[in-house]
Amino acid sequence: MTPPMTPPMTTTATTGPTAPIELAGTDSRWGEPPALPQGFAERIGAICATTTDAVATAEASRDWWPLALHWALAGQVPRRAAMVARPTTTGQVAAVAALCNEHNVALTVAGGRSGVEGGTVPMCGGVLLDLCGVAGVVSVDAESGLVTARAGTFGPDLERELRARQRLSVGHFPQSFDLATVGGWVACRGAGQYSTRYGKIEDMVVGLEVVLADGTVVRTGGSPAAAQGPDLTQLFVGSEGTLGIVTEVTLRAHPLPASEQRAAWAFPTFEAGIDACRRILRRGATPAVLRLYDEVESQRGHDGDGTTCVLLALDEGDPAIVAATMAVVADECADATPLGEAPVARWIEHRNETGALQALTRKGFVVDTLEIAAPWSRLGDIFHATRAAITAVPHARVASCHLSHSYSDGACLYFTFAATPPAEAVEATYVALWDAGQRSVLANGGNLSHHHGIGLNRARFVAEALGSAGAVLATLKQALDPRGILNPGKLGLDAPQAAAVWP
Repeated sequence: MTPPMTPPMTTTATTGPTAPIELAGTDSRWGEPPALPQGFAERIGAICATTTDAVATAEASRDWWPLALHWALAGQVPRRAAMVARPTTTGQVAAVAALCNEHNVALTVAGGRSGVEGGTVPMCGGVLLDLCGVAGVVSVDAESGLVTARAGTFGPDLERELRARQRLSVGHFPQSFDLATVGGWVACRGAGQYSTRYGKIEDMVVGLEVVLADGTVVRTGGSPAAAQGPDLTQLFVGSEGTLGIVTEVTLRAHPLPASEQRAAWAFPTFEAGIDACRRILRRGATPAVLRLYDEVESQRGHDGDGTTCVLLALDEGDPAIVAATMAVVADECADATPLGEAPVARWIEHRNETGALQALTRKGFVVDTLEIAAPWSRLGDIFHATRAAITAVPHARVASCHLSHSYSDGACLYFTFAATPPAEAVEATYVALWDAGQRSVLANGGNLSHHHGIGLNRARFVAEALGSAGAVLATLKQALDPRGILNPGKLGLDAPQAAAVWP
C-alpha cells in the first residue's frame, strides 16, 4: 500500500493567470475593439480598478486556445478588449454588469484564462472582467462537508486552505489545477483527474452566487437533494459566462484520504481495455483514476511496446473501500499483463506538464486535443473512426487517444492530434482537423464536449449537437440577457454585435 499522493501545494497565493506563450505584440487579428461610449471608462473606473493599456488589455484578452498561440507569436490576439476591469467584490461585479447593460457594452468574464477553446476571447471588444481579485475561501462547514469560495480562487489556494484548516479536500484536480479558478471550473463543467471517485465539478457544486446581466444578484441551491422545481444551479454550471457571472461557489468537500493503492496493466487492444473499464464500473467500483492509453500514447509515455495499451488505476480514501475497489479492478484485469505501480508514479509526476504544447507551437506544429464522452457501446466505433478521420486531413501527422473518465453508462475519450502544415495553412489545417474529428464523434454517437466546454472553437458545432433543444438555450439567453452583452459569440448563441470572423 502506497501513502496517499496529493497534488503539491504552493506556499504563496496565486496572484493571476499564467501566460500560455509569449505575446509578440498587441494587434487584434479581427480588428481593433469598438470605442467605448463617451464617459463610460470613467464610470467603470469609479467602481473598481481598470486599465485601457494596450499591453495589459491584449494579455487579458487571450487564453490557452492552441490556435491563438500561433497568432500570439505573430504579435496578435484574436480580439483585444477595450478595457479590463478588476473588481474585488460581488457588489463591484454587479455594478459593472449593470453599467455595461445600460450602455450595451459587451462584457466577457475571465478568471485564470486556462481554457483551450477561446472561451474568454472578447469577441466584441468591450470590457474584459477579470475575476481573479474576487478570491478567497468564504466559509467551511466541516461537519456537513461544505466549502464556499469566491470565483477567482485558484485551485492550489483552495486546497491549501482546506487542508490547513480542516484537513479536507474537494478532490477536483484537473490538468490545469495550477492555472484555473473555481469559477472557471464551474463555467466549463470541468473534470478533475480523480473524477471517477469524486465526480465532475457539476457533481460537487451545491450552490452558486450569480450576477445577471442587469446587475441582479441571485443565489441558487444550498440544500442537499432539494425538490423545489428545476435545479437552477445547473442552469449556470457550464454556461461559460453567457447567462450570468458566477461570483461565489459552494462545493462538497471530504476528509483527506487515509490510504492509496496503485496498479497498471497492459492490454492487447484498446477495445479490450475499454471493456475491462466498463466491467469495473458496472460492478460498482469507482477508482479515483482509471486511464487507458492507446498503443501510440502507451509507447510515448507509459512503457508500452507499440502494440499494447496501458491502463493506469489508482484509488484513495478509506482503507476498506480502497482495498475492495482495487480488488475489483485487479479481478477485471486478470487477463492483462500486470505492470506494477511504476507507470502510475510516472504519470503522477508528469501529469500537469504543458511545455510540449508551447515547444511544438514554436516549431510550427498544429497541436490540440478533443475530449468527448459516449455510451460504452459507441466508444469502439468513435475511437477508430475519429482517429482515421483526423489522420486523413492533409498535413496531419498523428492522432492518438486515451480514456480518462469513466461512468456506469460510458466514458470520456480524449484525442490528441498534431499536424505540420506550411505557415500559410496553419489556420485552415486547424479548422479542417476539428471539422473532421468533431463531426466524426457526433456521427458515431458521441457528445460535443466532456470537460473543455464550447467557447469559440466549438461554437459552430452546437446547433448540430443540440438539435431542436438549441432553441431552448437561445430562449434562456434572451430571457436572462436580452441585450446579449454577456460573452457574446460563444456557445453557438447569436451575437448581433459580433462580426462573423471565425472560422
